[in-house]
Amino acid sequence: MTDRRQIVRHLRMFNELGVQGVSRDASWRARATAAEGDEAPAPVAIASGAGSVESEAGDPPLAREGAATVDSDAALAALRANIGDCTRCPLHAQGRRQVVFGVGNAHAHLMFVGEAPGADEDREGEPFVGRAGQLLTKIIEAIGLRREDVYIANVIKCRPPGNRNPEPIEVATCEPFLREQIAIIQPKVIVALGTFAAHLLLASDAPISRLRGRVHPIGGGIRLVPTFHPAFLLRSPERKRDTWEDMKIVRALLAESA
Repeated sequence: MTDRRQIVRHLRMFNELGVQGVSRDASWRARATAAEGDEAPAPVAIASGAGSVESEAGDPPLAREGAATVDSDAALAALRANIGDCTRCPLHAQGRRQVVFGVGNAHAHLMFVGEAPGADEDREGEPFVGRAGQLLTKIIEAIGLRREDVYIANVIKCRPPGNRNPEPIEVATCEPFLREQIAIIQPKVIVALGTFAAHLLLASDAPISRLRGRVHPIGGGIRLVPTFHPAFLLRSPERKRDTWEDMKIVRALLAESA
C-alpha cells in the first residue's frame, strides 16, 4: 500500500471517529471539549514525564519487556478452563449460548473492558464483533495498533437477555474472573468502555461523562482511562470527538511506558 493510500485510510478513520481537523497550534491542542450541559472534565493527570497528549513519540510497545518469561497465555487458558460452561449466576439459564471470555494479546500493554456480550458476541464467542466491535477496531487502529495487539474483555462473560443491563449479582459473580484476567495480563493502561466497566474498576457511581477525560491510577502501576462505549457512540455520534480525545490520552500513556 502506498503512503498516500495509508494517509487516506487514516483520514477516513479519524473522520468516522468525529475528528474534524488537526492543527499544530498549542492552543488548539489544549482546548476543552465539554458537551452542553455536562461539567467540563478535570485536567488530565498524567504522571511527570508523560508529555503532551499530542506526543508523536513513535509507536507504543505492543508487549511488556520480559513477557516471554511469564506464561500469560497458559494462565489465561487455565482461567478459561476453570470458568467452564459457567452456571454460577442466573444468566446460564436465561438464553445465553456460551461464555464469552476475552480475546487478544496476553502480554498487551493496553486492555479494553466493556460491559457484556451482545447477540453477535454470544453467537461468535468473542467480545466486540458486531457493529460496536467494528467501531472499536477503528478506534484501536486510530492510535496505531491492531486488535491483535491489545486484549479485549467484558465485565460479565454471558449475554443478558435482550441486552439488558447486567444485574448486581451477575457483576459480582463475574468480577473475580475479570480481576484475574487483569492480574495475568498486567496491562499498563486499561480503557473502561462505558458506565459498567468504569463504575466497577473505579468503585464509583459518577456519570461516565464526568469520569472520562482524565487518568485514574487503580493500583499495580495500571492507569485507567474511562470513555464512552462504542454502542453508545453509534447512537450518539456527536460524542465520538470526546472518545478521540480520550484515546489521545491513552496513546500518550503508552508512549510514556515505552
